[in-house]
Amino acid sequence: MTPGARIQAAIECLDAIAGGAAAEQVLTGWARRSRFAGSKDRAAVRDHVFGVLRRWRSCAALGGGETGRALMLGALRQDDEAPESLFSGQGHAPAPLTPEELALGRPPAEGAEALDMPDWLWPRLGDDAAQTAAALRHRAGVHLRVNLIKADVDWAIESLKHSGITAVSHPASPTALEVVEGARALRNAPAYTDGLVELQDAASQAVVDRLNLRAGMRVLDLCAGGGGKTLAIAARCPEAQVFAHDIAPQRLNDLQPRAERAGAHVSVIATDKLAAAAPFDLVLCDVPCSGSGSWRRAPEGKWRLDAAALDRLRATQADILRQAMNFTTEGGTVAYATCSVLAEENSLLVQSVLSESSGWLMVDQAHWPVTQGTDGFYTAHLCRA
Repeated sequence: MTPGARIQAAIECLDAIAGGAAAEQVLTGWARRSRFAGSKDRAAVRDHVFGVLRRWRSCAALGGGETGRALMLGALRQDDEAPESLFSGQGHAPAPLTPEELALGRPPAEGAEALDMPDWLWPRLGDDAAQTAAALRHRAGVHLRVNLIKADVDWAIESLKHSGITAVSHPASPTALEVVEGARALRNAPAYTDGLVELQDAASQAVVDRLNLRAGMRVLDLCAGGGGKTLAIAARCPEAQVFAHDIAPQRLNDLQPRAERAGAHVSVIATDKLAAAAPFDLVLCDVPCSGSGSWRRAPEGKWRLDAAALDRLRATQADILRQAMNFTTEGGTVAYATCSVLAEENSLLVQSVLSESSGWLMVDQAHWPVTQGTDGFYTAHLCRA
């Protein structure tokens, strides 16, 4: 595909996303219909689409609208690329720009528009709004967790090097690596296929690092999702009994094969068996949230979220935290976590639940801002007084 043809493909995908379709589904559908597109073409189209999704408002301002053509025009202007050479109408490129299109566009207004944040969310980002929003406009790094059951950091780095992948330690966690070259080769690298490393954000690993794990303790990952933190717990403390649960059990379908690959031992508990399996010494509840800390990876969430949805999420988070408290032994710990940068889902939510829960204290909390090279994460540890 020519550079112009890639722009046209991105325009079509952006029009579908603007109409309400999910970005991943749109890109997957385009790739299946476009057998002529090679891996580099698919990667380039994806980069165009996600580049606009991270910077939707500023691209719309610069391009003079929210159609796919206007958004890509705005993105090219923002990146100091000449749009006329790509909107040529040649080789499946988009049709040439009209005089009206060329006349449209303006610099984005300072603040939420220029930094690509919805107006209603801007004040909720707090004192670091500008820095947080600016960080979320850029691509996230590729982070790996070294599986301590099978390797140490040096061994993992050396193994990745043999596959043409350069990785360096990340300061957020002793087990975290950041891939700085060769990320596209990761899926077929023996270090990955043999379970020496797992894809996991460095701050997500740091949440597990903060847990006080001990041999023999019973640990429940209550909202396990795909099981990334479950496996990290099992690798950090193989002598613990580690259990995983998710209200949507299909999310855990790949957990046992991943655990076998990693050499980890975990047990999955169905929802109807959860109460009987309690109590646990430690309950981790990485609750459903806005995902605002990971909007670099899933930027359309920034534009789909609204205040009503955030309120519903907060109600769910509070319910899950109360449930986790009920599943914990006397003297046990509940570790609450989100991948959110919003205080309403983090410290304010925890304080609200604590205010109605006698006998519980917050004994630890921490957050990892997106400005420090990780996803945005928050965690708080609650113990019975």
